[in-house]
Amino acid sequence: MTWSTAALAGSTLLASAVEFVEAFTIVLAIGLTRGWRSALAGTVAAVVLLSAVAAVSGYALTTWFPKSLLQLVVGSLLLVFGLQWLRKAIFRAAGLKALHDEEETFRDETEAAARAGAETKAGLDWFGFVVSFKGVFLEGLEVVFIVITFGLNAHSIPTAVAGACVGGAIVVAAGVALHRPLARVPENSIKFAVGVLLSTFGTFWAVEGLGVFKHGSDSVEWSGGELMLLVILGTWCALSWVAVRALAPYAAARPAAHAAREEAA
Repeated sequence: MTWSTAALAGSTLLASAVEFVEAFTIVLAIGLTRGWRSALAGTVAAVVLLSAVAAVSGYALTTWFPKSLLQLVVGSLLLVFGLQWLRKAIFRAAGLKALHDEEETFRDETEAAARAGAETKAGLDWFGFVVSFKGVFLEGLEVVFIVITFGLNAHSIPTAVAGACVGGAIVVAAGVALHRPLARVPENSIKFAVGVLLSTFGTFWAVEGLGVFKHGSDSVEWSGGELMLLVILGTWCALSWVAVRALAPYAAARPAAHAAREEAA
């Protein structure tokens, strides 16, 4: 296994683990509050639909797009997606945004489920089914997107799928064993790592895809080949570190400003 293949597997594993943690929290809250039958039925329905979406979208991308255009489109989307993860992680690391709290999310979901009225369809608690389905499907869409984009551009769909499955299996196994929200998972650190990796691969593939504008539409070749991924990775890490350091003083100034406003009032 080359280092780039290992990075591919690691990226999909970490990304899927984060999304599985969030989906598991929702399903756990619904299962304990509304019943496991509806919660698991919603989960299974979401997984089936996600599998269909993955198969159709993967086939469409490989059939309709030439290689360079696929690299440009997918690389650009991956870069945008990665920067969104990175932006949130930077804001949280700098203290400008609160860290995601799985226990708080679990309490909110549990309270909402307890307040909801009872409605049964097809022998299932409809609220429990819909919330579980929605939670798993929306979180799973991000995993499907990452697996397809990484797998197609790296020409290794099995590796991307394996990474995502391992990440999901770890989260589910830990959640079932603990039977509680996975609040101690260093979610922001993982999102930071995934954001950097997505941005790195997105940059690499988007630049390669610029060859679509050349005569013959051949992909642009990076000087140094895949070794340039290390340079891009280092650049994104450095930029992220600078961003955190630059934003941290603004977060520190917030409590003082808030106290000054309260004193003036």
